[in-house]
Amino acid sequence: MTKVLVTGATGFIASHTILALINKGYEVRGTARSASKADKLNATLSAYAGKPVEVELVSANLTSDDGWAEAMEGVTYLQHLASPIPSAPPKDPNELIIPAKEGAVRALKAAKAAGVKRAVMTSSFASIGYGWGDARPPVLDETHWSNPDNLNDNTAYTRSKAIAEKAAWDYVNGDGSGLELSVINPVAVLGPAMSADVSASLELVTQPMLNKVPAFPKLTFGIVDVRDVAQAHVAAMEHADAAGERFLIGDAVLSFAEIGAVLREAYPDRKLPKGELPSWLVRLLANLNPPLKQILPELGKERAYSNEKSRRVLGLDYIPAKDAILASTNTLIDLGEL
Repeated sequence: MTKVLVTGATGFIASHTILALINKGYEVRGTARSASKADKLNATLSAYAGKPVEVELVSANLTSDDGWAEAMEGVTYLQHLASPIPSAPPKDPNELIIPAKEGAVRALKAAKAAGVKRAVMTSSFASIGYGWGDARPPVLDETHWSNPDNLNDNTAYTRSKAIAEKAAWDYVNGDGSGLELSVINPVAVLGPAMSADVSASLELVTQPMLNKVPAFPKLTFGIVDVRDVAQAHVAAMEHADAAGERFLIGDAVLSFAEIGAVLREAYPDRKLPKGELPSWLVRLLANLNPPLKQILPELGKERAYSNEKSRRVLGLDYIPAKDAILASTNTLIDLGEL
């Protein structure tokens, strides 16, 4: 049986990717900062899948060489999903940038040394659509790269993704030559939560559902369902044409107010925010509500994009953004989080 290593196995996207791989007959090994998380991970996967799921978990950290050689043993494919995602901006951007960049190169070096055939890396739309300022293309695609040096149009997180992805391509085009690489660049990832330990992107539904914002900031977001992101990871691993390519993964672009309208229609008994907030007030509120700081570069901007390449090469047929929003909220309600 072909073995796949999934790094950051306890994460939101990684958990769905693990199940997508298992459902296609692959054997999966995962990494986490502590192997002691294995029981909890397997219980979570099994409960969501409705069948027993048993994934071996090994300890490996983005900032240390320990454990990586053992993790790669007998592995044909690497799915590198581990990367720090904060719920609030760090005081020092390097808290995110260094582990993201060093971790990506470290995982790829270990894969190359172990004779792994192909690595698929989770990057982000953050590597494509940021740092452009007023020169942003009207429709962004995989040929575009973010400029992490423009601090007015970036957060520490968006900068970390661009810098880490660049480092990964530099490695496979240099010392890592011979190791195939495909990169997945998703927009904001929603969809069903398996546990309360979910991605920061689910703040897009938890903030309004918990009435943490008085009205909606003037923001737009590309939205994609986590199940499509998982399928993209598997397809990028399997399709010959995916080697050496990046894939922008996303369905529709919605405003925060439009997300609110979807929630209001689905949950008429909930007290939900209405209307739009002036941007100056959002900047003020961000001092009291740290997750809002992550979205300040988005205020008043729309980052339109094309998903044509992912449809054509990977064969993706996207779950509608509205369904992804409701899958997030319904599962978080079931988990007692909303």
